[in-house]
Amino acid sequence: MDLTKEQLSEIEALRAQSSLTKRACAPQLEEILYEPFPVLDHGFIRVIDYMGDDAAVVQAARVSYGKGTKKVQSDAGLINYLLRHRHTTPFEMCEIKFHVKMPIFVARQWIRHRTANVNEYSARYSIMDKEFYIPAPGQLAAQSQSNRQGRGDVLQGDEAAEVLAMLKQDAETCYSHYEQMLNADADENVLDDSREGLARELARMNLTLNTYTQWYWKIDLHNFMHFLSLRADSHAQYEIRVYAEVMLDMLKKWMPHTYEAFSQYRIGGVHLSAKGADVVRRMLGGEKVTAEESGMSAREYREMLATLNVST
Repeated sequence: MDLTKEQLSEIEALRAQSSLTKRACAPQLEEILYEPFPVLDHGFIRVIDYMGDDAAVVQAARVSYGKGTKKVQSDAGLINYLLRHRHTTPFEMCEIKFHVKMPIFVARQWIRHRTANVNEYSARYSIMDKEFYIPAPGQLAAQSQSNRQGRGDVLQGDEAAEVLAMLKQDAETCYSHYEQMLNADADENVLDDSREGLARELARMNLTLNTYTQWYWKIDLHNFMHFLSLRADSHAQYEIRVYAEVMLDMLKKWMPHTYEAFSQYRIGGVHLSAKGADVVRRMLGGEKVTAEESGMSAREYREMLATLNVST
């Protein structure tokens, strides 16, 4: 994680300030407010602001004028009920805002979640930093033969070294050409005014997708949990999953009761189709049900058995 002296000073100043407020506060989240958490080789994520807490979810569900009940167990029980029965509106009343630095290809995958407010660093107005994501050797894997979106065996030896060298060389070469087109000095992040260069909005198209970008990302709690349920999953791409895993811990600090319910009913829960539920009922009744007799596709049947840890 690379932060400039100016950024570090700004973070230090923000973390040193405090304000009196009548708004709900999450003490554990307050402890890490503005603090950057490193992700990948040059990335980070930090919480910039938030609105609401567990009590705000309860308050919205009951449409009351107070902060919920004084019985923590009662509030936790209601949150469990809401998540278990997929009541989403009370969770939409709370929001959180992040500052994220990630490779462009991760950002393009991330932006597919069209339920947040986003403001990204603009390469039309500013010069992009000379920072690229280079995977650790353990993340250099071949294409999976069984999953078009997944990875297979990790590359080894000379093949891995060759791929790493190409990634570094391509990124360095493209950025060098980017600087030349701009007539810019990347170390000083300034332009040479002695001669004209290509417009920033055009020069940026030469950058590789492993170049780092940044954005502010604000989302409500309901959609945030949906994002985490997909991106913190073991099947998600590693480079976005590591961000989601850090955010999962931030959710725990922000909304401890909601986090526990989310872990129970979403992260650790199991969803069955109508046919899947019928197969489970038949199996519990002592019937031996084959894939052909289940009415499910072979893949769905295998996935269901794997989820339930049942062997055939």
